[in-house]
Amino acid sequence: MSNLKEKLYHKIEEWRPRTVRLAKDYGDVVVDKVTISQIIGGMRGIKSLTTDISYLDPVEGIRFRGFTIPEVLEKLPKVPGGEMPYVEGFFYLLLTGEVPTTEEVNDVAEEFNKRKMVPEYVFDVLRAMPKDSHPMAMFSAAIVAMQKESVFVQKYNEGMSKFDYWDPTYEDALNLLAKLPQIAAFIYRHKYKDGDIIAPDPKLDMGGNFAHMMGINKPYDDVARLYFILHSDHESGNVSAHTGHLVASALSDMYYAISAMLNGLAGPLHGLANQEVLRWIQGVMDSMGGKVPSEEEMKKFVWDTLNSGQVVPGFGHAVLRKTDPRYAAQRDFCLKHLPNDPIFEYVNVLYNVVPPILQQHGKAKNPWPNVDAQSGVIQWHYGLTEYDYYTVLFGVGRALGVCANIIWDRGLGYALERPKSLTTDMLEKVAGIQE
Repeated sequence: MSNLKEKLYHKIEEWRPRTVRLAKDYGDVVVDKVTISQIIGGMRGIKSLTTDISYLDPVEGIRFRGFTIPEVLEKLPKVPGGEMPYVEGFFYLLLTGEVPTTEEVNDVAEEFNKRKMVPEYVFDVLRAMPKDSHPMAMFSAAIVAMQKESVFVQKYNEGMSKFDYWDPTYEDALNLLAKLPQIAAFIYRHKYKDGDIIAPDPKLDMGGNFAHMMGINKPYDDVARLYFILHSDHESGNVSAHTGHLVASALSDMYYAISAMLNGLAGPLHGLANQEVLRWIQGVMDSMGGKVPSEEEMKKFVWDTLNSGQVVPGFGHAVLRKTDPRYAAQRDFCLKHLPNDPIFEYVNVLYNVVPPILQQHGKAKNPWPNVDAQSGVIQWHYGLTEYDYYTVLFGVGRALGVCANIIWDRGLGYALERPKSLTTDMLEKVAGIQE
């Protein structure tokens, strides 16, 4: 048993009694109230899920196992010669709640390396798809095509205790996560680079190997590491995380669950925001003739945008009440590595002028920039100019958090998810509406 798996085994065994006790002895304790607007409005804000992997703090932003983003980037072991932590070490943190040592990170990296070879039939599936297929459809299809590899399905069919479900789920998770960079890079090179495929390098870590297979030079390896970490998890209620949890709650294996997760992420209201922000910024640049505007010129443009009934994309968040730390981490990278990039210069001016205007405008609860206001800019700078592909990058990162959550779901024996529905008539009666 690997170091990580043994550590996880003991963590799960220690944690189970807490979950059992809550359900058995305190199951009737009321946690939250539900309003009609929440029922009709997509269950927003209803406290009805459990995860210990991440928590979205309104002030500090996303916390991974209690650590803020700056703490994660500072505490996790860095890749030699790089600025950013190992993605493998970050996954160790998500699973165990502990900051790994360099030796423990190397163990996980070796586990990933042993599992990362993608079956050839997966590439055959991708080659058989129409060339104009959306890259997210290709990514989802590639993952579900590997379903026959599921260790969980094999063990479940042989007969096993429900207390052991987490074990083959862990194996599926590592087998799948290790392969995602090569699948994602293959889709990019096949679709956008005339099929000029770059083979993986077994000596490189997950982020470095992805950059290598994409054919993008340093420091894009650090961009990949940062991007995967920042997009890994965001509590359990967002569409992609919740979809993965929901599908897995039926004991569907990890391949079904992560494929479904990607299908949710592909929606315009979820994973496409970064490309929409970049497209909007480039439209602003066109309208200003490519000249970097002064703050006064940008203020006028933003007010004109708002007064015409349009929004400024990339600003505002349903929960956060200050600048998204995921935005801040990417901004720091840009200030160091691409301060004179023309798109970043526009982003920088927007960062300075938009929040005060939105506060004055009064319609945004949170006027600060979110992660999407920055992420597309970095990809474009390093030559990744194909908008439709950005969500694939998001998907690689998000799989880290969803896989960790599903392993723990199985470890703690969470039930099949099955909320109750009401009819409109019933809601009208609750509201006291008379005919």
